[in-house]
Amino acid sequence: MSRATLDETSGPAERRAATDETTTSRARWMARGGVGGLVATVVMTVYRMPTAESLPPTAEFWAQFVAGGDPEDHPLPALVLHLLYGIGGGAAFGALYPAVERRAASDTAREAGGTALGALYGLAMSVFGARVVLGRVLGQDLDGNERLVFHVGHLVYGLTLGSWVASESRLRDLRRE
Repeated sequence: MSRATLDETSGPAERRAATDETTTSRARWMARGGVGGLVATVVMTVYRMPTAESLPPTAEFWAQFVAGGDPEDHPLPALVLHLLYGIGGGAAFGALYPAVERRAASDTAREAGGTALGALYGLAMSVFGARVVLGRVLGQDLDGNERLVFHVGHLVYGLTLGSWVASESRLRDLRRE
């Protein structure tokens, strides 16, 4: 029973069941988003590492706030932290995605909407990352080429994440049939 079908005559048990269903659904979407975030971070990192010829900014974060030394001294913690950020970002996207899915009239619209939302989400993460994380927290200002790779990398993340979550949504529906 969905929350939309509940009315004033519904008892506490029905309202509790609808709330539990909504919470479970949200958790599933966040889990899908988390897996999508993992996949998208791997894709983004595969693009970024040879293009930028450096570790992600999490290496600088790790060096400044945790271990000291040079960022290049910490490749494993930097990559693990980067993956964790990507998974968390994907889970947050998963919580947002059902609004797109509910409005989509077809599978094509759902996947296109998810991919477009992912692209916007990736770009928003990129702007936040450049201004807040790199600029304010780490005190870095990227040069033109580094900035381009940073933003394109996050666009790749967003496109991958959005299409992954939207495709998972379609596959879920096919498994039900």
